[in-house]
This record gives sequence, C-alpha cells and structure tokens, in this order.
Amino acid sequence: MTAEQLQQLIAAGLSCEHIEVTGDGRHWAAVIVSPEFEGKRPIARHQRVYATLGERIKTDEVHALSLKTFTPAEWAAQN
Repeated sequence: MTAEQLQQLIAAGLSCEHIEVTGDGRHWAAVIVSPEFEGKRPIARHQRVYATLGERIKTDEVHALSLKTFTPAEWAAQN
C-alpha cells in the first residue's frame, strides 16, 4: 500500500477538508481535518478513521497508524 492509496481510502469513507499521509509502507502517520470530528473526543475520531479502513486496519496491510485529527476550526487555529 502507498501513502496515496491509504489517503484515498480514508477520503472515500470520511468527509475531509485536509488529509496528509506519510509512511514507509507499514507504519503510517496521518493528519486529518474533518467536520465529522465536531463534538467528538480524540478516541471517537480515531475510531471513525479506523472504521473507514475496515479489515485493512486489522491485518498487516496497515500495520500501524498514528493519527492527528482536527475539526476545521481547530486546524484553522493551528495554522
């Protein structure tokens, strides 16, 4: 799997205003900005991303995924 493929999988299942994915093919890091994160705690946000990946997150196809999740307002405040 490539970073672009992983990014497309996440974007297909989650409304994203911004998404960056980096990694080495097994260990990944993603920055995701989505209005769907409004009112959700970090664990619920992560679970929402994991749900978009389905079985891939449970297998070695996506071995490790580090997430930074933001609402659009949180993202705007950081940038």
